[in-house]
Amino acid sequence: MADASSTPRRGASPLPLPGQVALVLQGGGALGAYQAGVFEALAETAIEIDWIAGISIGAVNAAIIAGNALEDRAAKLRSFWETVSAALPSLPFEGGDQWREWMHILSAGFVAGTGVPGFFRPRLLPPMLAQPRTEGALSFYDSAPLVATLDAHVDWDRLNKGPMRLSVGAVNVETGNFRYFDTRDERLDARHVMASGALPPGLPPVEIDGCWWWDGGIVSNTPLSYVLDRQSEDMLVFQVDLFPAKGDMPHTIMDVASREKDIRYSSRTRQVTDQLMRLRQEREIIRKVLKKLPDEMKDDADVARLRALSAERAVNVVHLIYRAHGWEGGARDFEFSRASMEHHWAEGRAAIAETMKKDSLLARNIIDGRTAAFDLGK
Repeated sequence: MADASSTPRRGASPLPLPGQVALVLQGGGALGAYQAGVFEALAETAIEIDWIAGISIGAVNAAIIAGNALEDRAAKLRSFWETVSAALPSLPFEGGDQWREWMHILSAGFVAGTGVPGFFRPRLLPPMLAQPRTEGALSFYDSAPLVATLDAHVDWDRLNKGPMRLSVGAVNVETGNFRYFDTRDERLDARHVMASGALPPGLPPVEIDGCWWWDGGIVSNTPLSYVLDRQSEDMLVFQVDLFPAKGDMPHTIMDVASREKDIRYSSRTRQVTDQLMRLRQEREIIRKVLKKLPDEMKDDADVARLRALSAERAVNVVHLIYRAHGWEGGARDFEFSRASMEHHWAEGRAAIAETMKKDSLLARNIIDGRTAAFDLGK
């Protein structure tokens, strides 16, 4: 059972919220509109987020959410996504899946040639012709437009001093070491968010205090492990994945590209939660054995250490996974058309609606202080 310090917060939320609620956002480029839809629907249910962690586009969405007042967050997300999808209007999608697939491919090709408004633009010279050791030699696109876009959508003082904790992941180009920039430990600005999304060779590395950083998705595309490793009280986690680990056998070379990207960037989120469940079961067995020890052993130093290692807080992980449609191929993460943005946003809202229809088991787990992982949006 949950103890008094982790008594669920009830308020106006449809769920009995535990001591901490986290939103974990995977990387995935244009698919990040799905995360925005998830957050908008969550906000409408009055589920308050205490900690938000993101990689790549998840870091961008996370910064916008953490860097705005409660009543402005959804509107700022909408403004960002309308900005980056402004170059391609809502093209007609009424011609069936084959027509939508062609529009999808054409839209992705347009982005490859012209960039994304307020996000990145193609360089005048290809990197092969640029002077070595310059930024232009390290990427095909210039991400400078994102600085102004982030500044327009994020209140950095609120992000760093507000009630919501923010963590964004990046990898050091020279050492290969992965780390999280966390408002609990340091002040964050646009550089940290851009570093988390600096996916090579498309975007250039970002310099922070003499070190150069690339997209954290190169090492791990989900911050779930980071959040769980630092859990301090009973927790509810909404894990938003943009690439499914499971999928069908490919039938065409385009299917191969799509499936390979799913596997590479899914970061095996399900494996992380399966390992979590096994670890919790092992700790439960240890606690049962410790209770059987005679009284004279309870103050033993080794027993005390084992008791501390086996102590834990309950965690419930809700998986929200974007599952691509047949007309979306391997280019779906950089297809920034307005039509696809609206589609992904609506899918995110629908995932929360489905989850809330089946929330009774989740609510029971939270009240009882149990640990479990759920995929209620199927």
